[in-house]
Amino acid sequence: MALSQLLSSSSRSGNRLKSLSSAISLRHPISTDTTPITVETSVPFTSHQCEVPSRTVQTNAKELLTFFRDMALMRRMEIAADSLYKAKLIRGFCHLYDGQEAVAVGMEAAITKKDSIITAYRDHCTFIARGGTLLEVFAELMGRQAGCSRGKGGSMHFYKKDSNFYGGHGIVGAQVPLGCGLAFAQKYCKDEAVTFALYGDGAANQGQLFEALNISALWDLPAILVCENNHYGMGTAEWRAAKSPAYYKRGDYVPGLKVDGMDVLAVKQACTFAKEHALKNGPIILEMDTYRYHGHSMSDPGSTYRTRDEITGVRQERDPVERIRKLILSHDLATEKELKDTEKEVRKEVDDAIAQAKENPVPDSSELFTNVYAKGLGVESFGADRKEVRATLP
Repeated sequence: MALSQLLSSSSRSGNRLKSLSSAISLRHPISTDTTPITVETSVPFTSHQCEVPSRTVQTNAKELLTFFRDMALMRRMEIAADSLYKAKLIRGFCHLYDGQEAVAVGMEAAITKKDSIITAYRDHCTFIARGGTLLEVFAELMGRQAGCSRGKGGSMHFYKKDSNFYGGHGIVGAQVPLGCGLAFAQKYCKDEAVTFALYGDGAANQGQLFEALNISALWDLPAILVCENNHYGMGTAEWRAAKSPAYYKRGDYVPGLKVDGMDVLAVKQACTFAKEHALKNGPIILEMDTYRYHGHSMSDPGSTYRTRDEITGVRQERDPVERIRKLILSHDLATEKELKDTEKEVRKEVDDAIAQAKENPVPDSSELFTNVYAKGLGVESFGADRKEVRATLP
């Protein structure tokens, strides 16, 4: 009797285990499906002298999950950079991008590596979006040989020529004329590619920007000027610095578009539209309405000219990572646990890259003289008295 009860109990347990196993095996895996999904952007686009792109965006499970992973990686990378700076492992200037990830990721989704990007000094995430590695990021930030600029550029001078990423520039607004020059080269060489020249609202009043825009419009260059409007130029609110903070209209005779820069799909849609326009008609301005969570740089606490409630409000209502998380969950493309697991993987990748970067050596002292002049010219370095030759530069 006892044996039959035991066998019966064992059978029921086995059936329950089979049912549980079956349920686990049927649980929806993280999808790599490319079946089209139609979504609508968070807010309408606002245009100046051009058509308005459709709010309806085509995406798919694979793209949305990639967006989530890429933005989570960027977010974790920038938070880690904050900690390294406070530990004095990163020195000098350091401008973080957390909060603005949707601009870098959405822009990259709309273009190819044939297209060029040039930006200011908040450049870490744009470098990652162009295909850079975490090791190159952290090694450069810590001044190590494995850095993307061989440890000599630091936070403000990331660079990836093989992906047409031309930096990383420390002089406010100076990258815009260079970007228009890249667009001139693309048109001259008939590359059928465009250049995205990024700048902040703090640089939007620079005279050189308007000079470059004027000649770009005269020559119909495939230049796309992207104002990343995070609403504060250093510690100055946009309304205190600009009589007209509608930056997408600043081109006057050049068309413009205002975009929700916290919505990665809106950024993708706008950049797709802008590329098509620029190849046919010449320059266009995109104003990305975005927000940075950190201060202007690591020397700025970011709380003296804005309230903590303002920052918290943006995080709760407009955070680009959370928006994609909600979209993925609402379409049942992954579970909450699977997304948490992705974030754990990202954290480990960042930690591993930091550990490798710490082990990497600093550049040799001879590197002080490289990448300054063209090679093979026999340029000599003299002492202060101009008599003693200190070195012949390579």
